[in-house]
Amino acid sequence: MDKNRKYFSTTPIYYVNDVPHIGHAYPTVAADVITRYFKQKGYDARLLTGTDEHGAKIAEAAKKHGKEPKEYTDEISEEFKKTWRELNIDYIRFIRTTDEDHIKVAQTFLQKLYDKGAIDPKPRLYKGLYCVGHEKFMSPEELVDGICPDHKIKPIEHSEKNYYLKLIDYQDWLKEVILSGELNIKPESKRNEILGKIKQGLEDISISRVSLEWGIPLPFDKTHTSYVWIEALINYYTYGSQNNFWPADLHLVGKDILWFHTVIWPIMLHAIGEELPKQIFAHGFFTINGQKMSKTIGNVISPADLVAKYGVDGTRYVLLAAFPFGDDGDFGWEILDRIYTADLSNGLGNLVSRIYKLFTNHTYDHQIQPAVGENSPWVESYKLLIEDLQFSIALDIIRKEIRDIDVEINKIKPWELQLEDQKFFLQRIIPRILLLAKLLQPFLPETAEKILKQFSGQIKSAPPLFPRLR
Repeated sequence: MDKNRKYFSTTPIYYVNDVPHIGHAYPTVAADVITRYFKQKGYDARLLTGTDEHGAKIAEAAKKHGKEPKEYTDEISEEFKKTWRELNIDYIRFIRTTDEDHIKVAQTFLQKLYDKGAIDPKPRLYKGLYCVGHEKFMSPEELVDGICPDHKIKPIEHSEKNYYLKLIDYQDWLKEVILSGELNIKPESKRNEILGKIKQGLEDISISRVSLEWGIPLPFDKTHTSYVWIEALINYYTYGSQNNFWPADLHLVGKDILWFHTVIWPIMLHAIGEELPKQIFAHGFFTINGQKMSKTIGNVISPADLVAKYGVDGTRYVLLAAFPFGDDGDFGWEILDRIYTADLSNGLGNLVSRIYKLFTNHTYDHQIQPAVGENSPWVESYKLLIEDLQFSIALDIIRKEIRDIDVEINKIKPWELQLEDQKFFLQRIIPRILLLAKLLQPFLPETAEKILKQFSGQIKSAPPLFPRLR
């Protein structure tokens, strides 16, 4: 892949709920920020997102709604597309695992696995406990009193003949590429977690079903459909291989599906002679006011709710400023209100308003130097943090620069200066604000554009960037 290209992917959304919620928005906004950051640096950066639409869970949900699976997934995928438009997500493609090109690529991939001997040539009997919620078999040790601790349901006793992927054959290779850094897993705690599980020994996994029609038929035995978590992983390769964008620079995934992405997926790629993704990053989970998000509790927060209160850019900001990306954290309206008010309304928004008022109060020439200071140590630190996906820590640096500018304004009191002195002050301060706008562009694309237009004289009057909350 061309060194000036960057290819990022989020995990296609799995239908835990019927509508998009804050848990879906969180990693997707993060992926959009890193994509916009590299575009700003001149890379051909592309973001892939979408929906994972096969499996027993989807078939069951569709039946409950009195719909065929395809009809059901058509409606839900449109909800996600609408949500990503509302959040200004700049993706290159919204891929659905029911797309015809994905089905063809997945079947070709599976056939290669079979031809290479990575899949047992004949199905073998499997007996186990299958959790529909997770779409996976669970060991007795993973259950609590025989119940799935996440979905609060008893797994189904399942027995049938399935095809198997030979994970055991690739165990030593996988351990080696993780230790060498060829397969870069972050955060480090998750890397160590996966290495620990590999050291305990891998087991071959079932990759097909004969009792489930809602799936992609295996090309070498059409009486079987592919296990959803096998063919869904191939979605990244569907886009990447068809557009000369493989391998991916980053897979951004939830920590609950790290095993699929760091064990099964690399082995699948290696088995057919393909390159590995350059980095796999597992983001953390969060609670809402200390509680797990639940429809029953009534604490589900939708992206639309966030946008209605904070605006598009405000929503993007508060999601990533709340706690370090990769850690578990806690959201809640009070927490988000505090971040919005302190950082955006009283912070950036107030700063721009104060300086813009001085800028427009006079008739002198508005020739202001463009953003300067990009080689400053604090700017370099900010960029390195963004590239390391440490969004909240990077935003701490922005907060400090805003505070420093505010302190200088309060000290000099430019509104009390003579006209020429005001002009000199503005010519020194405005480039710093323009630099802030440029650096914040990946987080606040619309706001950054407004700031740049305001101080170029394109806008004669402007409402507050971040109105105070009511």
